[in-house]
Amino acid sequence: MLSVQSISVNYGQRQALREVSFQLQPGEILGVIGPNGAGKTTLVRALSGVLPLAGGHILVEDHDLGRMSEMARARQMAVVPQARNLPGAFTVWEMVLLGRTPHLGWLGSLSPQDEEIARQAMQRTDTLDLADRRIGELSGGEQQRVLLARALAQSAPILLMDEPTTHLDLQYQITLMDLTRSLAEQEKLAVLVSLHDLNLVARYAHRVALLVGGLLQAIGTPAEVLTAERLSQVYHVPLQAIPVPGAPPVIVPE
Repeated sequence: MLSVQSISVNYGQRQALREVSFQLQPGEILGVIGPNGAGKTTLVRALSGVLPLAGGHILVEDHDLGRMSEMARARQMAVVPQARNLPGAFTVWEMVLLGRTPHLGWLGSLSPQDEEIARQAMQRTDTLDLADRRIGELSGGEQQRVLLARALAQSAPILLMDEPTTHLDLQYQITLMDLTRSLAEQEKLAVLVSLHDLNLVARYAHRVALLVGGLLQAIGTPAEVLTAERLSQVYHVPLQAIPVPGAPPVIVPE
């Protein structure tokens, strides 16, 4: 379990996150939403250790991540960034094997077990047939699946995804999020994913966290958080949430 306890993050004199608290359980997807500048990417970067905390604690099974080494932290959390500025000359196989880095010994050599774990990650993300291709030759959707395979190869119980569907067409968005949902439920991964698309959040997240100006304004089920009144106020656009029997609401402009 991931426990985020009153964390704050500063950018110079500006407070980008202010006392944000929540818990994330194994097998759960927490969708993080909010307008531009709300703190979504800052939250992912703070959880992964890229940004230092100005206050609060991040715990994994009661262990404080702030006291862990970088390698120990990488064994607990894997990050799927947006597919951009990737080293185009790397092969897919080389990229996915980088996910095993936190588990290598002093000599840094890969074992047959490391290679098998990487191969399994590629099978689950349908990237095994891309193994010999160069990253620069792949489409955006293929690159995003490779990044997910690399994260799975880390064998970490927590998966952080920073707007993974940006610049992907609808087919790749659905494929990626279907895969993420199945991995969370089958592998019992605790997944935090920041998204712009409110309908993707409604469809795939078990719970939704709404960030506004660095504050956690609401957290709950999609039906509880994605209300027309709240979203219209936050996004400054008249929106309506159309109820769908047995399914999450559909968010559309009024």
